Amino acid sequence: MITEVWRRGRSLQVGVIVGIALISIWLPSAAMAQVPRIQGQGTSASGQGNAFAAQADDPSALHYNPAGMTQLRGVQMMAGGLLTGGTTSFTSTSGANATGTRDGSLAWPAPAHLFITANLGDLGAAWLNGLTVGIGLTSPLGSVSRYSDNGPQRFKATFSAMPLIDIKPTIAYQVTPDLSLGLGADIYTFSDMLGEGHFEKQFITPPGSPAVLGTAGSKAELYGKGTAAGFNVSLLYTALRNADGKPIANIGLVYRNQVPLPLRGGILANGVKTSDASTTFVLPQVITGAIAIWPTRTAEREWKLELDVDYVGWKSVRNLDIYLANGGVIPQPQDWRSTYTVMIGTEYRWLKLESLPEWEMAVRAGYTNSPTQIPDLTFDPAIPAADVHIPSVGFGLVCKEGGTMFGVRCGDFGFGPIKPKSVGFDLSYQASFYEQRTVSCGCALATAVNGLYRTTYHTGGISFRVNF
Repeated sequence: MITEVWRRGRSLQVGVIVGIALISIWLPSAAMAQVPRIQGQGTSASGQGNAFAAQADDPSALHYNPAGMTQLRGVQMMAGGLLTGGTTSFTSTSGANATGTRDGSLAWPAPAHLFITANLGDLGAAWLNGLTVGIGLTSPLGSVSRYSDNGPQRFKATFSAMPLIDIKPTIAYQVTPDLSLGLGADIYTFSDMLGEGHFEKQFITPPGSPAVLGTAGSKAELYGKGTAAGFNVSLLYTALRNADGKPIANIGLVYRNQVPLPLRGGILANGVKTSDASTTFVLPQVITGAIAIWPTRTAEREWKLELDVDYVGWKSVRNLDIYLANGGVIPQPQDWRSTYTVMIGTEYRWLKLESLPEWEMAVRAGYTNSPTQIPDLTFDPAIPAADVHIPSVGFGLVCKEGGTMFGVRCGDFGFGPIKPKSVGFDLSYQASFYEQRTVSCGCALATAVNGLYRTTYHTGGISFRVNF
């Protein structure tokens, strides 16, 4: 047994070295940004810099790596959200200043997530042993920003919102004890429960604009909504286990396909509709590779280290041309570029606390480094596009069935005969420090965008989870 573990360990070391070598080859050409993606779709993962695809051991696996759902026993639920605020400070080349916010102190409605998973074998369906199903709801983009109507950026952007939601029906199957596969759908749509339930972009009409945008100085608005479907496939492989059979080295792979999202709506000028209009926003393909190792994993404590890399195919966003009802077209070139995002995270868990019997506690930390996908030529002040560094920390508590909370046994929470085996919550904090960016676009609206941008965001997350 010892010889076999040693042999597999040597194979793993070779695999890790090769993986890190490949990543080191990719990275020199990649500066680092995650906007407009919202990567924090689970607070445990957020606290680890979103390096979670090779761990994937709570219901947010449905987003980070659906194959990991096979690790979850019984029925599990997780719900939570993010409170995010901060500012973008813009100083134009003329010396004029403007400040962009998240439409106030905090972005609202707040980006949220909900996950429900069910291990069918654990529910008594022996012939479905190894199969886990789930449904999720996330806010994949949700970027919102607001500037004043009289700032130097007014001809490009005064307000922008993208309250998109992603409905995620998903299945996972444990092919062997060490290999699980996942398959899911991503149904992208809008809901009237979130703001006005559509994509929206407002700006002040510049001189020389098409008549459909109103006269110069009008308050113009583009809006639209639509629905599109995509898919994701995933893999989780345990390369090495300890003597107790617990994974101490995992490899995760996830692929999300490119999805054209049609947006159909109209154009307003000073609040009056001037035309129906449509465009298409291409949601990029995302390929994730992840490696996690547990230097310590015993019955008393666990320590995990993880490295994830996302390739995001933003080059699919070539334009957002606006098609009018009369057959006219307003060109909106974008020419975004694809990026790599690197995520590093760690988690330390205490599984048996003398001071809190039947409780578990975890502390987490992480770092995300991600580049801008938007070139100077098509820069938009509504999107704080710059290389960004995101340190994060997190904390989690789980109360098992026999533990007590506020004088009540955790196993007594629930509804009627449905009692939980454990309840828990997680907290996270992320600080997004964007590098200063000087934009010099040489474009038609250069006076509206050229200048210096400084952006800092702060994001707090909370998730609640229940295991039945």
